[in-house]
Amino acid sequence: MGFDLFSFIFIIFSWASFLSMKAEAEGIKSARLLDLLIRDYTVKSLDRDLRTGIVHTVTLPANFSGIKVDTVRFRCGSLHRYGAQVKEFHLGSGVIVQPCAERVMVVRQNLGYNWSSIYYANNDLSGYQLVSPILGLLAYNADSDLSYGSPFELGILAREKPIKIDFSNITKASNKTGNWPLCASFEGNGKVTLKKQVSPNVCVATKHGHFGLVMESPPPSLPVRKKISRWKLVVGSSVGAALGAFLLGLLLVAMFVKVKKKARMEELVRRAYEEEALQVSMVGHVRARTTPTI
Repeated sequence: MGFDLFSFIFIIFSWASFLSMKAEAEGIKSARLLDLLIRDYTVKSLDRDLRTGIVHTVTLPANFSGIKVDTVRFRCGSLHRYGAQVKEFHLGSGVIVQPCAERVMVVRQNLGYNWSSIYYANNDLSGYQLVSPILGLLAYNADSDLSYGSPFELGILAREKPIKIDFSNITKASNKTGNWPLCASFEGNGKVTLKKQVSPNVCVATKHGHFGLVMESPPPSLPVRKKISRWKLVVGSSVGAALGAFLLGLLLVAMFVKVKKKARMEELVRRAYEEEALQVSMVGHVRARTTPTI
């Protein structure tokens, strides 16, 4: 009995937790809120003995499906001297993390196409469409034990060598058409900066943030008229002409019948008047017989 009660309570708490996470995901409309949730899940998934410079894949709840997150810890001095490669982001030597006393936790986000719509909805991208998922590069303080409290955000500045972002393996745009996508940098205030690529599917940035590829939206397509073959046109014209001649013939016959009918009616009326006049004339000339007087 006790086991059954324990199982029932466990199921109730599991469902409550699932519904809570689902409501949490469905209620996310802000890119900033999404960043904070990803940060918290990243901190919870980290191992205290995580080695510096090793990329760690973060496991997110099922209601955040489509988002891929990786994180790596660096010493600020080593990152400045040697730079680093974090998935699609290449940080060259000379990169500065501000403020950073000793260690930094770099978080790379791939929001996928579904979650990237948050940035499309909250920024002015009228006339453009996303042709890549949004990639995010953020940094947080990692000096103290991350299991206590939430780390604060740091800034990444690349003044000497810009940060390179390679979209080659994740974009759905094709450069074979001659239309090159533009690099979009999403600012925190809803502003979007568009720049040309430095090479096919490669963009550059001078600081942390969120980035993507966009292209101009195609104009609405007009209905295409199918080209009619010549023989179909000839046959159609012939059939149309024959049908027109047939209808014209029917019209002429109808008019002829109507005229004949009208003439016949007029003839019948004329004859009726003549017969009536003849009868009146004959009555006027007939002498009535008289009876002789006795």
